[in-house]
Amino acid sequence: MQTITVEELKKRLDAGEKLNIVDVREPHEHAEFNIGGLLVPLGRVQTMDIDELEPFKDQELFVYCRSGNRSGQACLILDTLGFKNTINVTGGMLAWKEKIAR
Repeated sequence: MQTITVEELKKRLDAGEKLNIVDVREPHEHAEFNIGGLLVPLGRVQTMDIDELEPFKDQELFVYCRSGNRSGQACLILDTLGFKNTINVTGGMLAWKEKIAR
């Protein structure tokens, strides 16, 4: 697992890069505020219900949550399942709201 700051991720999004982004928060959190990530709650990752993530196994996969804790757990689980390039968004959506979405 690697990490990326919200500023670095925003820069890559603004540059028009096609990024694989996953939101591991709960549906109500995702509905309230998200940056366009595919919603796959941590509970589903923990039970290995991740079929829609399989195409990204060998690609960069950016994972975010509220603060960076659940996404870190998700990255570790995905790494053990053979994902080669998981990237935890440090600070999560709290940092995004504080530093970017003012």
